[in-house]
Amino acid sequence: MKFFTQLVAEQMKTLTALTLMLFLSWFSLQAHAESATEVIKLTPIKVSPHVYYFQGESGVASSANKGFMSNAGFVVTKAGVVVYDALATPVLGDAMIAAIKKVTKQPIKKVIIGHYHADHIYGLQAFKKIGAELIAHEGGKLYLSSELAQQRLEQRKAELFPWVDDKTEVLPADVWLNFADKKPYTFSLGGMKFQVIDSSGAHSSEDVLLFVESEKVLFAGDIYFSGRIPFVGNADSRVWLLTLDRLLDVKPQVVVPGHGKYSTDTIKDMQLTKSYLEFLREKMGNAVQDLVGFEEAYQQTDWSRFENVPAFKAANRLNAFGTYILMVKESLEKK
Repeated sequence: MKFFTQLVAEQMKTLTALTLMLFLSWFSLQAHAESATEVIKLTPIKVSPHVYYFQGESGVASSANKGFMSNAGFVVTKAGVVVYDALATPVLGDAMIAAIKKVTKQPIKKVIIGHYHADHIYGLQAFKKIGAELIAHEGGKLYLSSELAQQRLEQRKAELFPWVDDKTEVLPADVWLNFADKKPYTFSLGGMKFQVIDSSGAHSSEDVLLFVESEKVLFAGDIYFSGRIPFVGNADSRVWLLTLDRLLDVKPQVVVPGHGKYSTDTIKDMQLTKSYLEFLREKMGNAVQDLVGFEEAYQQTDWSRFENVPAFKAANRLNAFGTYILMVKESLEKK
């Protein structure tokens, strides 16, 4: 009888635990469902008479920031709106459209895709739905056809559910630019002139910048980070550094980066990105030259100069490894 009583007690404990787990699971699903229907409101920041941008939080994409950790912007003309980038989720894309409608009644005509990284493109669905024309560098086709595109989407579904879910797609551009003549792609809308500038091969294979000529505003995408460590990955930092110098060719009065606050002092504010890339190349380059393995090189490097900068913990090791591989490649090219 005692054994039977203990057995029943144990079963009751197990049943109680399972009931609690099911309840917590249900509660979590309900919370996610409520989050999915939550309306996100964005506030545009005006940087010139006709140019605005949305500034994401510092750091990496997370459920806490709902994926809002990158920048996007728009230009209001007399004949329509030009948008640069679309943020990291379809919900954020909808929020951009709602915020733009509060500024102007003009329709959204074009979306310039700065590059095909997850934190800038999943909002494209919202713009495609309202008939905007999507424009990108043809290098983006490589990303769309790669396994990485699907892997990253699955990763974001796990990290950013329900804001990224099974209905989220990676959309191709309607217009692919090839820059075969090495010149910017230019267009006019509502009396304003625009340049789409090729910077491919720096941060990604499809980087493009958008320069608003009349107001000297440059949307620089992830070529230019403000106030945080850039995501370098397997980018070609040698080309990236050259591109940073070329930013000054159009003499922008305002630069809107892919992450962080807009800049009116370009040379000063680009210095963090520039000095970080130079530091990576120096330390990882020396390690390769001295035949020191990556793990040892990483541990021996004094990172204190950058370790308190936002996104350091999330990005630095990957950045260092990608740069180490790049420096190996560059050393072999010299032989």
